[in-house]
Amino acid sequence: MKKLTISGLSALLGASVGAVAVGTMQKPKTVRRADHTQKMTEFYRILIEWLRIRQEGKSLVSYFIQNGYKTVAIYGMKELGERLYDELKDSEISVKYVIDKNADAIYVDVDVVTPEDFLEEVDVIVVTAIHYFDEIESMLGEKVDYPIISLEDIIYEI
Repeated sequence: MKKLTISGLSALLGASVGAVAVGTMQKPKTVRRADHTQKMTEFYRILIEWLRIRQEGKSLVSYFIQNGYKTVAIYGMKELGERLYDELKDSEISVKYVIDKNADAIYVDVDVVTPEDFLEEVDVIVVTAIHYFDEIESMLGEKVDYPIISLEDIIYEI
């Protein structure tokens, strides 16, 4: 009887620990999935607003001119960074360089640096990784003393 009780308690304890472990492993996946969904929703809203701006015949260049920003660095060269670069490259706004963690995989006609590299002074750094803006601004803010703004803020101010 004593062996049965100990055996039963061991099985119950093992099952409980296993359930907690599985629950712990699933929670981060659920959190990651929710974070990704939020990121994609932000991305979608930005693209829709940017499209509306373009359909009205406006350009993001006007934001930079109105704010006296002549030289720009772009942080993040995925889809939004590429579109911003394309919009600015043939304008009076000079994209001096781009910043990306994966600098070795980025191919554009300007210098590409990592966040850890020396960041040449520009009038403004535009962060296109809008979902991570607060983290990126905090990190870059320790290195530079010029404005760091989100692409999201630019688009919603036009």
